[in-house]
Amino acid sequence: MTYVGELGWELHIPLAATGDVYDALMAAGAPHGLRPVGYRALESLRLEKGYRAWGSDITPNDTPFEAGLGWAVKLKSNIDFLGRGALLASQAQPRRKRLATFTPAREDVVLLGRETILRNGEAVGYLTSGGYGYTIGKPVGLGYVRHPEPETGSYELVVANERVAASLTFESLYDPQNLKVKV
Repeated sequence: MTYVGELGWELHIPLAATGDVYDALMAAGAPHGLRPVGYRALESLRLEKGYRAWGSDITPNDTPFEAGLGWAVKLKSNIDFLGRGALLASQAQPRRKRLATFTPAREDVVLLGRETILRNGEAVGYLTSGGYGYTIGKPVGLGYVRHPEPETGSYELVVANERVAASLTFESLYDPQNLKVKV
């Protein structure tokens, strides 16, 4: 599973080997333009894909169904696991909230997370994370909408006490068909 929207890897290596592994990767990748990136670059890429971050977009207060991760819960397998009964009960209930991706109409807006989400002028949630999507060229925020029909209505975000029109989607903004991760 990638966290950047294209093929990627996580390396788990002994701490003492990190310098040698880093040097080997940089040397092998130099002909291909490999270079280090910072955490904010990774954050930008994950926001564009709508990938959730534990502690901000997903917490113990959110169900996988509310977070749009119901596909990852294997309830049809009949294999018991801790929390299975609670998830079955939750699955049968109407959603109290749903995680969505927001893009403001203005590109000069800086989203940090915790901005209020308005639907038809009424507060219905807040952004759990925000940043700038450099690949798509616009600000991006993820947040939960508390409304039975989040697909409808007119949305705004309250950014620095200013209302800014915003679009809502439940799809990835970058490569929604996931073709880049299936190469």
